[in-house]
Amino acid sequence: MKRLEGKVALVTGAGGGIGRGIVGRYVEEGAKVAALDVSSQGVDALKALHGDAVLPLTADVSSWQDNCGAVKAAIDAFGRLDVFVGNAGIYDHGASLESLGGEELSRAFDELMSINVKGYILGVRAALDALLESRGSVILTASYASFAPSGGGVLYTAAKHAVAGLVRQLAYELAPDIRVNGVAPGVAPTSLKGIGSLGQGNQESILDGTAAILPLPAIPDAGVYGALYAFLASNTEAGHITGSIFNADNGLSIRGLARPRGRNAA
Repeated sequence: MKRLEGKVALVTGAGGGIGRGIVGRYVEEGAKVAALDVSSQGVDALKALHGDAVLPLTADVSSWQDNCGAVKAAIDAFGRLDVFVGNAGIYDHGASLESLGGEELSRAFDELMSINVKGYILGVRAALDALLESRGSVILTASYASFAPSGGGVLYTAAKHAVAGLVRQLAYELAPDIRVNGVAPGVAPTSLKGIGSLGQGNQESILDGTAAILPLPAIPDAGVYGALYAFLASNTEAGHITGSIFNADNGLSIRGLARPRGRNAA
């Protein structure tokens, strides 16, 4: 039997990058997946690739109504829900506190936090009854920036630190019925959507020379990350694990002092 045979998952931010890799791996492991993204293009492509194993959904994770609608659609299509994967997020392109005026900082905070943090909280709450019924699990995408500075700017780092706290708090609140864990990637092959209120567009996560500075200097395909999410969704293999965040950052967190401090980095 495949690792996730008979399970149903809802994956947010599924249209590209790590989310796309999670969906592909879950289908490979026997799961049915409701693949959600703010844009239909990526999730429609997943449907074309995986057929009836994928239900494409277009929704805004910062909306309570959209989260409830996504959970209902997944259950209507597949009969149950076993796994909620919160993966949707945007990036602040490394914007520092000093680089932002007060008004734009306020707008940018509301935009990023509503997706990167509130979207996770609302998604778990919308899925809660179904996950209690299935004694399922929650997996949230954290980051290297959940534990260290310089993986993003002030807003992204704050949001990802919040995700680390959220994993632990929800694991505490929902035990023993629902397991809650996280995965903390470092550099993953994806296009990072910026903050619209700052006029930021998409930014490729892998720049020239990125791999060379990592202790393990080879950036894995997004599907490789999907294997870790599949492991955490498996009750057989990970039924004893909750409240844990697994670093998958090519050793980035052990790199040591690599940049001058603070304002000296400019």
